[in-house]
Amino acid sequence: MRIVNCERTGLPVENKLQALLGRKKWVYLDGAMGTMLQQRGLKLGERPELFVLEHPDEVADIHRQYLESGADILYTCTFGANAHKLAGTGVSPAQVIRAAVGAAKQAAEGFPGEPPLIALDIGPIGELLEPAGTLSFAEAYELFREQLAAGEEAGADLAVFETMADLGEMRAAILAAKEHTALPILATMTFEKDGRTFAGCTAEAAARTLDGLGVDALGLNCSLGPAEVLPIARRMAACTKKPLAVKPNAGLPDPRDNSYNLPPAEFARQMAEFAPLGLRLAGGCCGTAPDYIRELRAALEPLPCPRREKISPAAVCSALKTVELSGVHIIGERINPTGKKRFQQALLEQDLDYILAQGAAQADAGADILDVNVGHPGVDEPALMEKTVRELQGAIGLPLQIDSSDPAAIEAGLRAFHGVGIVNSVNGEEENLRKILPLVKKYGAFVVGLTLDGGGIPPTAEARLAIAERIVRAAERYGIPREKVLIDCLTLTVSAQQSQAAETLRAVRLVKEKLGLKTVLGVSNISFGLPNRGLLNRSFLSAAMECGLNLPILNPNIPDMTAAVAAYNVLHGYDKDCAAYIGRFSREEEAAPAPAPAGSGRTLAEAVKKGLREEAREKTEALLKEKDPFDIIDGILIPALDEVGAGFETGKLFLPQLINAATASQEAFEAIRRQMAKEGGAPVNKGSIILATVKGDIHDIGKNIVKVLLENYGYRVIDLGRDVPPETVVETALRENIRLVGLSALMTTTLKSMAETIRLLRESGCPCKIMVGGAVLTESYAMEMGADYYAKDAKRSADIAREVFEGEE
Repeated sequence: MRIVNCERTGLPVENKLQALLGRKKWVYLDGAMGTMLQQRGLKLGERPELFVLEHPDEVADIHRQYLESGADILYTCTFGANAHKLAGTGVSPAQVIRAAVGAAKQAAEGFPGEPPLIALDIGPIGELLEPAGTLSFAEAYELFREQLAAGEEAGADLAVFETMADLGEMRAAILAAKEHTALPILATMTFEKDGRTFAGCTAEAAARTLDGLGVDALGLNCSLGPAEVLPIARRMAACTKKPLAVKPNAGLPDPRDNSYNLPPAEFARQMAEFAPLGLRLAGGCCGTAPDYIRELRAALEPLPCPRREKISPAAVCSALKTVELSGVHIIGERINPTGKKRFQQALLEQDLDYILAQGAAQADAGADILDVNVGHPGVDEPALMEKTVRELQGAIGLPLQIDSSDPAAIEAGLRAFHGVGIVNSVNGEEENLRKILPLVKKYGAFVVGLTLDGGGIPPTAEARLAIAERIVRAAERYGIPREKVLIDCLTLTVSAQQSQAAETLRAVRLVKEKLGLKTVLGVSNISFGLPNRGLLNRSFLSAAMECGLNLPILNPNIPDMTAAVAAYNVLHGYDKDCAAYIGRFSREEEAAPAPAPAGSGRTLAEAVKKGLREEAREKTEALLKEKDPFDIIDGILIPALDEVGAGFETGKLFLPQLINAATASQEAFEAIRRQMAKEGGAPVNKGSIILATVKGDIHDIGKNIVKVLLENYGYRVIDLGRDVPPETVVETALRENIRLVGLSALMTTTLKSMAETIRLLRESGCPCKIMVGGAVLTESYAMEMGADYYAKDAKRSADIAREVFEGEE
């Protein structure tokens, strides 16, 4: 029996998942519930969550087949049992969950082998979280809390969060579980072939974030077959010592007949290749039936199960970017009101565009991490910290350092940040450590330890080292790994305490040599009150790096400072093959130009590309005084969106930036619409487009993203929603004289509905063009169904619309 302390109550509870992992070399998960339900009569468009209410014995029999094939953990038939997806059914999540857990328990009754664990299966909500979507983190958290409470009450042994693509959504689920239940947690995300999720989250960021949050096991599921996810699993395994779970599809789907291309024996053979990674939990997702689990067990049982003893260097991360803490990396210092009247004004006015502009300028200039300090008299610091962090991570995507002395503001920032961040800071005082370190542990963050205590800053390097040791010991008592403690030996002004410059440098060297820890310093403090501050700052930075400084906090908008860091990383071998250095300095114009101040020199196009909504509106209103509205649309807004879209297509930008740019352009379009309405002109409408998720399919995130982008290219979108009958699409297309119809399907089973919709549109005589998209589609099958276009992503949809409507002009 494995007893742990419940994080919610502090009381000892049995962790059945950890106990199972302790007893068994391999833990076998079950296969696809949906595949089996379709064989049992689940109709097109029928929800599995309702099927379990009407046919609990059928579901129990499926569970029993997986048990007989060797599964140790059964996933309940509750993947979509949240209040959002069940809206309008008259059924509550608790009703579904009670029935589903009951069916799994029924299957286990009388089973001759070891009793299985019953996993409460929780999938994504079906809506994008802010700022990319409209669902707030708090709303997502509450939806998950409701499911988890019902699952624990019904007797589930653990919670499984699977098929998540949004790291923020996964964090909401994990925090709800930890704060409201004692259930162990298995968390798996779903990735595209490039190793990123649909929302842009990397495999490394997922592994490090989930590890930091304290899940019991983590990994990936769905999307692809074993061969395709093996490189992604390898990347995850390199970042964590947590038990690794892999639950891929039975290969790749054939949209023609809803089949998958790997038979059970080949699936098992490919799964055996995961064993050297330290795989501990293995099963199957879409297309896998009990015979797949039986073959999987036969393939894995003879193999050794090595433990991962060594992982990649410590790293901070956002969902989009991981920064390994080897070499020297820059923490940008400009999001801080100290000594900055304009920034203080922005905080009081909650001018987030100004703050975002500061962040964007630092990112463009070479910052690797952004320090975020929004503390100022007259502001609600926790609320503003949460809002600022949410907006920054949506627009910029760098890891963040939460900088505050207020524990409430620190927690607000950590809770909002979807990644592994840094807390700035703690010091050597026991009360300070007691207040801050539990938050650091809870959210899996790094922490900066200032070498000062109630007696102030010690004058000697040895005394600062002693405080650093005290901070490390305290962190370890709270369960924080020592590699997550970053020591700041504190920079004092050389004009007032000249001897302390050398003492700080000596302290940095001592911390590196004696403790082996990474170090942080605020560099510019050294020159306060002296002329030619840049020279002193640059010289001190170079000296500190030679002593072992890893994370200088500085203004990256000063090219000489960032250049010194770039040169250091080359000369000390951290910049492999000088790639970053060459990329930066190969062309003179790319050498970190100083950014224009927020709100002054930035163009409308730049505001759109950076996702600065208010600035985009203001600049549009100013341009309307001298330019024709359509010149602004065609000459500025559309090219800006095209540039962002090109970055998205090439993997340089990701879904959050794409959505932010679209939202900023929407502000600009609204300003144009208001002006034209005031002048009595015709509204902006480049053409009308129907979008619909086809009959039987309730997934509409992709469609909604396409809608946002098309509207911001100037098209009128008639959104028919999800689970739309073919007849409704045809009737609307004929009534509205539609020139372009967009159809979406995420499930192979609903591709027949898509084909039927296309057939009826053709037979109706509607002269529209048809574009189709969805994860299960291929271009060849789209053409085979009779579509005119295959839209692989939102940007391609906009290109198709332009081709259709501009081709008619």
